[in-house]
Amino acid sequence: MIYLLLLFSMLINILLGWYTTRLLRKFVFISENMSDLMLTVKSFRIFIKNLYSMDSYHGEPTIQELILRIGEVSTEIENFREIFEHTVDQELEEELDEAEEEASSPEKEPLFYEGS
Repeated sequence: MIYLLLLFSMLINILLGWYTTRLLRKFVFISENMSDLMLTVKSFRIFIKNLYSMDSYHGEPTIQELILRIGEVSTEIENFREIFEHTVDQELEEELDEAEEEASSPEKEPLFYEGS
């Protein structure tokens, strides 16, 4: 009888270990994909801000609304990503943050050469 209980206990432990491994693999998969999604949304936001800053599109209400919506989506993804923050590519995220700051405050370069 004790051997039967021991065998049953070992079987349950093996199944729990297998199940835990599967859950952890799914967790890492979701975490990696959330990071990729967040970085894609950030780069798209930077692209739209650069597009909006062009003279031909500046003041366009549709693009301005698009920038606001992308910000809202980005905020929601960021809130959800805090749960799965274990596989974030810090270097790429820092590069995108720098690019976003540059897009927010672009320095106007002169159109013509101002040489001596």
